[in-house]
This record gives sequence, structure tokens and C-alpha cells, in this order.
Amino acid sequence: MKTFALPKSERISGRSALLNLLEKGKGGTAGCLRFKVVFREASGNGSADDVSRIMVSVPKKQFKRAVKRNLLKRRMREAYRLQKIVAPCDILFVYISREVLPYETIYNDMSAALARIAALRDEQNA
Repeated sequence: MKTFALPKSERISGRSALLNLLEKGKGGTAGCLRFKVVFREASGNGSADDVSRIMVSVPKKQFKRAVKRNLLKRRMREAYRLQKIVAPCDILFVYISREVLPYETIYNDMSAALARIAALRDEQNA
């Protein structure tokens, strides 16, 4: 197993999960990132359903070259992996800046986005 990977169980896959996220998700922005999140109920038995799952996207309209899109997606996934949320939720991150930003900026914006997601979770639970 790769130690620096985001396992399949922590990635959103499937049309129904994505459509649910887009239709029912609460959104926001943080720096160069736009996010949409849907919170799921925890099963409480420590199963794979209790982890947060993500999807990252970089628009082809803004970055024509796949090399740049893949670079930005790797940076976003790594920034998330180092600051994971432990609550069961589905999150979509979309890169909205028009230029390729350095990793430190993406890391800081990811931190701000995760803080806003935690605030949304606290609002929902209150």
C-alpha cells in the first residue's frame, strides 16, 4: 500500500453520489478553491462509510493542458490528505483561480476551506 496516497475508499465515485452532492450540497469558497459538501450519518461501527470522501476538479476551460490540470489536482489532493476531516461527508473541491498557484497557497486555502466545512458541520449539528 502507498503511504502517500488517498485510498479509493476516500474518493467519491459513482454518478449517484456526485449528483446527490451537486443537488443537496452546501457550498462556499476559500481563496482559490470552491467547495460543496454533504454530510452523511455516521454508522458508528468504524466502517468505510464513516470516512470523508472527496473529489477534486480543475476546469478544462481555464487550463487547456492536461499536465497543468493534473499538477493542480495532485496539489489539492495532497493538501487535503495532510489535513483530513474525520467526519463522514462528501466534498467536491473545484480550483477557481486562473493561474497555477504554488503548493503553499493551495495548502493554506485548503485549510481555510476545511475550517469553513467544520463550521457548516457545527451549524448543522446545533
